[in-house]
Amino acid sequence: MSDAVHVVLDETAMVAAGRGNHLASRLIHRSSHAPGWFLYAPTCALVEAERERPGTAEHIAALPGVIIHDLDLAAALEVGGEDTWAAAHCRYAARPTPSYPDGAFIATVTPDRWSDHRHIDLNP
Repeated sequence: MSDAVHVVLDETAMVAAGRGNHLASRLIHRSSHAPGWFLYAPTCALVEAERERPGTAEHIAALPGVIIHDLDLAAALEVGGEDTWAAAHCRYAARPTPSYPDGAFIATVTPDRWSDHRHIDLNP
């Protein structure tokens, strides 16, 4: 098991980061400065965050520690299984992979939405 920490930002976490949420800011700082911390922004969640708070997608995409998780064919085939594309892409990005066999955490300000998944509650 690796000591690496993998975290997927859902659209609520992205908006919260843009509004100055200190817990989201700490995750962003760690992903930029602490070895073994990886922060992912699924593109479908970026779209929803941008709709909620214009400028958020550009802000998140410009952060050096954030890895943009593209909507590739495999992800696109999974998107139909959720209520929103953002949720589906976050769940897909957080699934276990050879790079992170335990899957990733989902950072959110709506933890009830992710009660069936490992998540990080960004509410103060």
